[in-house]
Amino acid sequence: MSWLPLSFGAPMVLWGLLALPVIWWLLRLTPPKPQTEVFPPLKILARVLRREETPQQSPWWLTLLRLLMAALVVMALAEPVFNPREKLPAEGSALALVIDNSWASAADWGKRVATAERLIADAGSNGVPIVIAFTAEKPNAEIGPFDASAALDHLRAAKPRPIPTDRPAVYARVAAALERLPGASVAVLADGLAAKGDEAAFKTLLEKNAKRLVWANSDRPSVTGLTSADNQVDGFALTAIRAPGNPAPAQVTAGAFDDKGRRIADATLTFAPGEAAATATMAVPFELRNDFASIALDGEHQAGAVRVLDESSKRRRVGLLSQAEADQAQPLLSPLYYIRRALQPFADLVEPSSADLADAIPQLLDQKPAMIIMADVGTIPEQVRQRLVDWVDKGGTLVRFAGPRLAAAGNDDDLLPVRLRSGERALGGALSWTTPQAVTEFPKNGPFADLSPPSEVTVSRQVLAEPTPDIVERTWATLADGTPLVTGMKKDKGTLVLFHVTPEATWSNLPISGTFVEMLRRVVQLSRNQGAAIANAEATAASLAPYRMIGADGMLTPPSPDARPLVPGAGPLPVTLENPPGLYGSETGVFAHNLLEASSTFAPLVRPQISLPVTAIPYAFDESENLKGPLVAVALLLMALDTLAVFWMGGLLARRPRRAAAATTAAVLVVLGGLFGHADLARADDSKPGDAQAIDDISKTRIAYVITGEPGVDSISRAGLEGLTRFLIEKTALEPGPPAGVDIAKDELSFFPLIYWPIDASAPMPSQAAIARIDAYMQQGGTVLFDTRDQFSNGIGAGSASPATERLRDILANLNVPPLEPVPSDHVLTKSFFILPEFPGRFSGSPLWVEASLDASNTENRPVRTGDGVSPIMITANDFAGAWAVDENGDPMLPTVPPDPMQRVYALRAGVNIMMYMLTGNYKSDQVHVPVLLERLGQ
Repeated sequence: MSWLPLSFGAPMVLWGLLALPVIWWLLRLTPPKPQTEVFPPLKILARVLRREETPQQSPWWLTLLRLLMAALVVMALAEPVFNPREKLPAEGSALALVIDNSWASAADWGKRVATAERLIADAGSNGVPIVIAFTAEKPNAEIGPFDASAALDHLRAAKPRPIPTDRPAVYARVAAALERLPGASVAVLADGLAAKGDEAAFKTLLEKNAKRLVWANSDRPSVTGLTSADNQVDGFALTAIRAPGNPAPAQVTAGAFDDKGRRIADATLTFAPGEAAATATMAVPFELRNDFASIALDGEHQAGAVRVLDESSKRRRVGLLSQAEADQAQPLLSPLYYIRRALQPFADLVEPSSADLADAIPQLLDQKPAMIIMADVGTIPEQVRQRLVDWVDKGGTLVRFAGPRLAAAGNDDDLLPVRLRSGERALGGALSWTTPQAVTEFPKNGPFADLSPPSEVTVSRQVLAEPTPDIVERTWATLADGTPLVTGMKKDKGTLVLFHVTPEATWSNLPISGTFVEMLRRVVQLSRNQGAAIANAEATAASLAPYRMIGADGMLTPPSPDARPLVPGAGPLPVTLENPPGLYGSETGVFAHNLLEASSTFAPLVRPQISLPVTAIPYAFDESENLKGPLVAVALLLMALDTLAVFWMGGLLARRPRRAAAATTAAVLVVLGGLFGHADLARADDSKPGDAQAIDDISKTRIAYVITGEPGVDSISRAGLEGLTRFLIEKTALEPGPPAGVDIAKDELSFFPLIYWPIDASAPMPSQAAIARIDAYMQQGGTVLFDTRDQFSNGIGAGSASPATERLRDILANLNVPPLEPVPSDHVLTKSFFILPEFPGRFSGSPLWVEASLDASNTENRPVRTGDGVSPIMITANDFAGAWAVDENGDPMLPTVPPDPMQRVYALRAGVNIMMYMLTGNYKSDQVHVPVLLERLGQ
């Protein structure tokens, strides 16, 4: 951009300003037509002896007006530009414009388009053809060459895609197009992130036919991505990444959303200075974590900041059952030892307190597990057997391991996938002709099809299955001699699985191998929390239709016409235009296909080291403004004023009333003052800093909340007061303004009738000066609503108190607090708008404390308490803001405890009563005097 704030497209036209003296001389030489008037005869006789005079020159102000008009016309013809930009290097035989429209460019796509438009405009002014290509489009997309108009059409039709770039393929196509246009300027508008094959791609693009490189790239990419969201034992473990080498610390907030888009949890990830990765744990209950459908980073409007979740991210509750007593001295011999170690990272394990199967099985079923594992359990007691069968039929997954007890028990067609031969088979013993058998390739029709057979695993004992026509279909793993190692089958909505070896390393070394962990993980995924199984054998072999896609801006959208079915397979699946990130499947079950992998990293794109001339430009909007139109408009306005002045001097306006002439003169002066007097008016402004905010605060009734410094607390406070404001507008005649967050140490408090103060023990303790300002606010008629947000608190005077209540006591110790009491049943607060016996919030049970009415009398006959003023203080522990808080769609953000929908309604009604009480005072207490007043008026 030029250092001058003004430039001209045709500066030679400015020589026309030299004609202004000639125009001035002509205007002085040729005055306007003299004014003529019709006089009465007597007036003519009175002036007959006078010498007739003719004006020698026009008035000075009319001459100045015409000179200014001429100067404006000359300057407009010179095409002036305010805040001009430098002309970009777009010369040569052609301009090759290569633009990254990947997911990383979505956040500032508008700036990239504006930069490309300037390059195309300059190339069009030079008359050179334009080759334009995008690195995240179809490989057969047309790239030109085009003229400037067609290139602009292609640019404006393009949009960012939620996929990585494919620079090698696109750069090769552009290089082939430049073979017919040698000596072209190449403009690279990159997304700032390095990718595989960049060095070879730049070499292909620039080494032959390029004359100049125009490089537009951010020095340090500002994107942040979410690489993993693992559902672990204590919560969701999140990992976010950014470009390395950033010296500034940073914090990002991640939010978890359910399948309806409601935010149900959040966590904060902190990047240390210079660090490229940040981790955090979203610690929420197990049941709530299973409702997560997606996790996104706040403020990052791009696909890399979103991760969609499928059933594999939901933790299952797995019940463990064994008839063998564990030996504490030898834990490795416990039947459940290796199972616990294998399942603990991705499942919640529950075990019964009783060893009796008649008691243990109902205890497990009462906890509603997705899967039950039985380690060498023989005969199932009849009194609980049918309940276990019903659980499997309704969607449960039963996994059984063989052992001496199962081998000695009879067949059970309802709880085993295959019929078994009695006894067990020994392999490789002293009296056996056979040797221990290895595991062969896993069958293609089973859930272990993509696993490699473990070469180190051998089996020395097993229980054999009876050969039946369907034994092959039910075999999920086999030994080298063809006998089954794992069998399974679907039973109604559930699944039965049998490992033909023990779960400890006595019959086989399978339990101590890594394959054992993967096999159990696949079986757990089959359980699907008793839901649909998208990872079963049929689904893994088939393609999954696109269901919900992640757009380039990070929003979930319907599938585009370019999306194709996805075939899940082993290892990470590539993200392409045909398989963009998102959910694949249907409403019955989905497969999550995310953009970033757990091992992904961001590396800044480095400008290639070449011998060509390089011009670096920033991404920016075009801030230059053509002044030709405004100057022509002002010249036309001055021409209109000149015409009015000529009419006035010629007497055409003389017959108008004097008042109309005065009004016309005033209008002319106002217009001229508007053209030339802005600076003087600005200097006459005597406003002070903060006056606009003060006027805005008092223009409407607004509810304020105290900014505690804790982001989570402050966001809930604002959302809660916004929800209460909406309810007030819907239910009452009051239309409050948006809620205001106040710093009690600095901001003016007297503008707000009510200040909501959420007490948080982790927030900094207010200073004595701030507390003194609160005390003065309360003494001057304001009210502070303190909310400890702890339903288990026994009140401000209890012996045992929560940390929030302790902090409230420290604050109240420095205030002039009047005596307090819970809101009585006849208080104005119970009747100011709604009839309310209590004041619940998100919690229910804590009273609302107000100033005590110590001088109340004759309460039996009074509908309200006495007292002229309003209580300056209110205290509750029911978390009012949590109950009032709503999101942008008006949906509640936090659940009530207990989950009663009417409790939220009562909480909002309590807020309405508090606001009406604040704005009207004890006006209802005067209603008891109405009969006496009417009687006196009658007298």
